[in-house]
Amino acid sequence: QVQLVESGGDLVQPGGSLRLSCAASRSIFSIYAMGWYRQAPGKQRELVAAITSSGSTNYADSVKGRFTISRDNAKNTMYLQMNSLKPEDTAVYYCNAQLKTILTYNYWGQGTQVTVSA
Repeated sequence: QVQLVESGGDLVQPGGSLRLSCAASRSIFSIYAMGWYRQAPGKQRELVAAITSSGSTNYADSVKGRFTISRDNAKNTMYLQMNSLKPEDTAVYYCNAQLKTILTYNYWGQGTQVTVSA
């Protein structure tokens, strides 16, 4: 089992910045693919950014150049730096950890609310 705890969500004005954190209950980054997802009211959950066990990253087109995913292996913590925030970034942001072997292991955090509004 892996527990994931997000933090850092807040109310921020358009153009502002936030950094989200996802703390894992144990060291998993070397084998798990990690990602940030978001879900806005009335919309499906979507992938925002992901980082593989080897450190490769990818981003949704809507956040490229504005968001950066990173991780600190020593702290078992993943981050999402969000800059130039827009109202359409408003959503609940979820941390995800996934490992695909013979079985698939998929864990989610509880989510953290990000609201971008003037």
